[in-house]
Amino acid sequence: MDVRRAAERYPGGEAAAGISSRHAFSFGPHYDPDNLRFGAMIACNEERLAPGAGFDEHPHSHTEIVTWVVEGELTHRDSTGHETRVRAGDVQRLSSAAGVRHVERNDAATPLTFVQTWLAPLSPGGEPAYEIVPGIADSTPYAVPEAGTLLHVRRLGAGERTAVPDAEWVYVHVVRGEVRLGEETLGAGDAARISAAKDIEAVGITAVELLMWEMSG
Repeated sequence: MDVRRAAERYPGGEAAAGISSRHAFSFGPHYDPDNLRFGAMIACNEERLAPGAGFDEHPHSHTEIVTWVVEGELTHRDSTGHETRVRAGDVQRLSSAAGVRHVERNDAATPLTFVQTWLAPLSPGGEPAYEIVPGIADSTPYAVPEAGTLLHVRRLGAGERTAVPDAEWVYVHVVRGEVRLGEETLGAGDAARISAAKDIEAVGITAVELLMWEMSG
């Protein structure tokens, strides 16, 4: 188990434009050849957008992009014609495939926080695809078969416990709260990269929300 603390994330964004980013993996000017990916995961970014702030139209390709809104409302527009509002508890996935362009903005009057994960597909190319699962239920896995992954969202009360998936790679991100993971204690923004996970439990120290990525070989 490799624990990475919130304070260790690479800073990014543009404060003057109301954008604050924290990157878990090598990103942009923060190049680290020893931190390029874990399993299928190539990015896990915490993004904070002030009201009216956002990312102008930009391209993606050969990446599965999964977004979890923590608070606020995300406006998404892409070059395939989708225009949606993504709210807290919704899962959004953009399969960029051979190429797509999109815009991400906070058009609401309140701050927006979201966690965005980029996954490498098993096979490159194909046609772009998009979907939203509104209000995903606790412990209901969300499959991204294009990347051979499953997302498990878990919300635990203090003292409640859940099994960490047994898998070749598991990435656990703490959205909010505090949790004991094996022998480690993690807080909001912390993450654990677990190789060959087996018989590990997560126990809520406080009320906690977890994103657990199960990745096969």
